Amino acid sequence: MEFFNKIGKLALGSRLRMLTEKMVADAYLIYEMYDVDLQPKWFPVFYTLSTDGEKAITEIAKEIGHSHPSVSKIISEMAKKGLVTEKKDKTDGRRNVVALSKKGKEITAKIQDQYTDISSAVDELSSQATYDLWKAVAEWEYLLEQKSLFERVQEHRKKRESQKVEVVDYKSAYKNVFKDMNVEWISRYFKMEEADYKALDNPKGYILDKGGHILVALYNGEPAGVCALVKMNDPLYDFELAKMAVSPEFQGQHIGLKLGLAAIEKARAEGASALYLESNTLLKPAIRLYDKLGFVKLTGRPSPYERCNIQMELNLDQPKTKKKNRLKAKTNAQRS
Repeated sequence: MEFFNKIGKLALGSRLRMLTEKMVADAYLIYEMYDVDLQPKWFPVFYTLSTDGEKAITEIAKEIGHSHPSVSKIISEMAKKGLVTEKKDKTDGRRNVVALSKKGKEITAKIQDQYTDISSAVDELSSQATYDLWKAVAEWEYLLEQKSLFERVQEHRKKRESQKVEVVDYKSAYKNVFKDMNVEWISRYFKMEEADYKALDNPKGYILDKGGHILVALYNGEPAGVCALVKMNDPLYDFELAKMAVSPEFQGQHIGLKLGLAAIEKARAEGASALYLESNTLLKPAIRLYDKLGFVKLTGRPSPYERCNIQMELNLDQPKTKKKNRLKAKTNAQRS
């Protein structure tokens, strides 16, 4: 066990497998001691049939949490030993039902003493242990059902990788980066439009000189994503969140989320009360990101983009008077 003490949690699966293998090896010896002709892997199927009577393979698989092919293989092995029989279901001729044979039922009576002694031995083991393994296993199974170990590792990987991301303000050296990243994703899904060229060919004049901002996400110092806050001359919205793009090679690192959060904080620092954006529902990851940032769907506004089929807004936490004025302007705009 020195290896496991040294490596710790990294070998959790290997250690559990060793414990399982030890218990299975003991199970073979126990069956032999009680002269019961069963294999440990057959037990869930055997016990289900011994307590519930005949069942379809699908029903057995569902009850014991195994796959249909796995149960079918076990049934086949048990049938060769003469422990089960298969026949057509009387109510549904399209499926077979399985039941214990005469030999299988004999084992049911014979195995009762084994059940009693195993239960006592496990109780004794539990009383000697500091932790209740049975309850711990049930708890881990529940937690892993909610979110698998793979998903948890994936999340922590993204979290660790995201710490390598720094969001900085735009400078002229990033002009080509800003354009190229946006041209890449727009051309991949849609077509470049006149409004795109205005913003991307002249970001200083179209965005920065009008009071807007451009943010650049750096991954280990390398440009990985961009987005813009375009100043709006609108009674409802202060800025439009626009031209967000993440380089394909850096996707999955929470870069879009970091850019979005940085843009929101930038807008909030300037006293903005609401942000606006336009997108397309084809871009499902982007829509999920906007939902996560707190944007909600709205309708009824014209757009300069043909590809736009969804518009969203985000209300920011600002002084009540500014919120009140914004709501009043929104109401008047809806009436008109």
